[in-house]
Amino acid sequence: MGIFNYQNRMDATTHTGRMVSKDPVTLNAETLERELAWLSEVIDTRMRLYFGQETSYADITEVTPPDPVHENSMYAGLIKHYEMSAEERLVFMLALAPHIRPQLLDVFFVKNGNVDRGFTEFGGIKAQSHGGLLPTAETAIFMLAGEDLKKRFAYQYMFDGEHFFARHSVMKLEPAPPGEPALCGLLAVSREIIDFVTLGHARRPTFDRDFPAKRISTPLDWDDLVLDGLVREQIEEIQAWMQHEHTIMEVWGMGKKLKPGYRALFFGPPGTGKTLTACLLSQLTGRDIYRIDLSMIVSKYIGETEKNLSRVFEQAENKNWILFFDEADALFGKRTKVEDAHDRYANQEVSYLLQRIEDFPGTVILASNFKSNMDEAFMRRFQSVIHFSMPRPDERLKLWKLAFPEAVVLEKNIDLKTIAERYEIAGGSIINVVRYCAMAALRRNGNIITQEDILEGIRREFRKEGKTL
Repeated sequence: MGIFNYQNRMDATTHTGRMVSKDPVTLNAETLERELAWLSEVIDTRMRLYFGQETSYADITEVTPPDPVHENSMYAGLIKHYEMSAEERLVFMLALAPHIRPQLLDVFFVKNGNVDRGFTEFGGIKAQSHGGLLPTAETAIFMLAGEDLKKRFAYQYMFDGEHFFARHSVMKLEPAPPGEPALCGLLAVSREIIDFVTLGHARRPTFDRDFPAKRISTPLDWDDLVLDGLVREQIEEIQAWMQHEHTIMEVWGMGKKLKPGYRALFFGPPGTGKTLTACLLSQLTGRDIYRIDLSMIVSKYIGETEKNLSRVFEQAENKNWILFFDEADALFGKRTKVEDAHDRYANQEVSYLLQRIEDFPGTVILASNFKSNMDEAFMRRFQSVIHFSMPRPDERLKLWKLAFPEAVVLEKNIDLKTIAERYEIAGGSIINVVRYCAMAALRRNGNIITQEDILEGIRREFRKEGKTL
């Protein structure tokens, strides 16, 4: 179970009143004060032992860490949830220190008089704007092992990709510059984890070039969505997976046979409810949904599209989010016939995207106007391929009735049933027609919708598609 699933459990406990009444910030601060005092004493002990100075301890392991068993802070919960060893806590606190008490690491700036510079074995990187020391894996290994080569090797397991630090995006070792030792990479704690162990909750990410995705939502509910019975059944299957994935994968043991996550393709004409359905799934399952801005993902430069997409998936890892790719054929379209090096690379790019989607443990929904635009290799990996067709006359009638606000009055000669039968139009276009009608009524200083308002609104929508009324 990832850390953000754990946060949901902690939040639920708080709401039931079983936790103490102190706010999360106070609880975290009190716990972290004790943890920082322990880290400070370990650093002081390591330095004294290294330089042969007097100390009360023969080894840093004799410096007893605080006992978090009876503490109710999110930080203490994190320790208990992952059953962190003292060594793991020490490394995590070292990585966290620049964000909560940066001056604690200034001791590593001591100069080596023999070479007139810092000590290589202390690791760390001098920050720029921050001004303090940013610890590297080398810093952590020095803290844990000193000059003991056997311990140095033994403790490197914490920086493996399979350790829960990396696997659950708690902390990761940044790649070292090419040709340099791996341990000189920075120890990076994610922004969400920092928020979690300080504020008590994770702030939602900000839309920018590093995370080109926006959280979307809808004020509508399932009663506002008009779909045929088969599509509703398929949507309910996705809902069932999202609500019972843990039981299927963990309790029933299907995790040995199935890949985690769920991948669905919604295809059909614009305005048929693809985005609304994705938002309602988010609403129903209590998961945030992020629409990926493909204009900031797709790049003409070789390798940039993969990098941009990687940032999105890394941010979303273990978050229980839904990732929604609208007009997805721009990114996941068919591979081309190889005629030159550029075509070959473009096909490699699609293969990379396919693998990344398949390995993502969360829910991914791709939306496209045409199923035929999608690469066949992607199609085989979808658990659901759902066709959102143009609504039938009876469905259009429901959409027309739902679209008009209660504040307006329809002229008596308006026959919505006839309009629904005569004009094939999608739900999104119907909303646009109603918007036009409302503005027309307000320009007349009234709230009465006329037959001509509706017909003119339909004409406008038809013109967009090159049709005539």
